[in-house]
Amino acid sequence: MFQLAIIKDTIPIHPQHFGLAPSDAITGELNKKYANRVLHEVGLCVCVFDLADVGEGRVRYGDGFLWYKVTFRMVVFRPFVSEVVVAKVKSSDEDGIRLSMGFFDDMYIPAIYLPQPCAFDPNERAHFWLPDSPLTSTSDLLDTPTSERMYIDTNEVVRVRVEQDEFYDDEPGPAKVVEGVIQDPAGGVDKGLAGNKRPPYSVVCSIAEQGLGPVVWWNGAQVVEGEEGGMEED
Repeated sequence: MFQLAIIKDTIPIHPQHFGLAPSDAITGELNKKYANRVLHEVGLCVCVFDLADVGEGRVRYGDGFLWYKVTFRMVVFRPFVSEVVVAKVKSSDEDGIRLSMGFFDDMYIPAIYLPQPCAFDPNERAHFWLPDSPLTSTSDLLDTPTSERMYIDTNEVVRVRVEQDEFYDDEPGPAKVVEGVIQDPAGGVDKGLAGNKRPPYSVVCSIAEQGLGPVVWWNGAQVVEGEEGGMEED
C-alpha cells in the first residue's frame, strides 16, 4: 500500500529557519511542498522518510535564501494491483461505489466489479447482493423482499481488491467551449458550470470474490473440516 520513492529537488531555506538544524529545516520544507500532493506515475505523497543526500547550501544572487540540492525518500500511497485493502463506503450510485481511506477518497468500485447478482436500490441509495439467486434483471432483483438482500451501506467497512490505478495529468488553461457547450477535461460534455475535473489519481477496486465486501459478511466464517472450499457461519 505504501512505497518509498526516491526524489531529487532543490529546496530554499528562509533566513528565519537558519537557527534550525539543516536536516530539520529541509525536511519541513519538503513536507510542505510534497505532502498530500500527487506525483504522476508515482502516487500520493504522504511524508518524507529520510534524507539520502544533502548538498552544501548556497546563496543565490538577489535573495537571502540558502538553496540545497537534496536527494530524499518519500513515503507514497500507491497500492499494487491485486493487493487487498480495507476502506469505508463513502457514497453509492447506479454506476458503482465510492470508497474512502480517510486520507484518500478517490477509490471506486464500478458496477461490473460488484458481486453478482447485484442491483442498486434507489430508495436506500445502496447496492445489495442476493447470494445464490438465479435472478439477473434489475427489475426482478428490486422486487425481492428486503430481508433477503445483503446491503452495502454508507460508512460500512469493506475489504476490496485493487484492480488498477489511474493517473490523469490535467492540462492547465481555461475550459474548452465548443458551440457554447463547456467540454470536460476527458473530452466529453461537462454537466457543471465550473467543470467536472477528473482526480489526478484514482484507484479502481473489486469485491466480486469470496472474502471481499463488507467485513461483517465474513465475520465468523470458517472452513468446515473435511470439506474443501466449504464455509459455515458460527
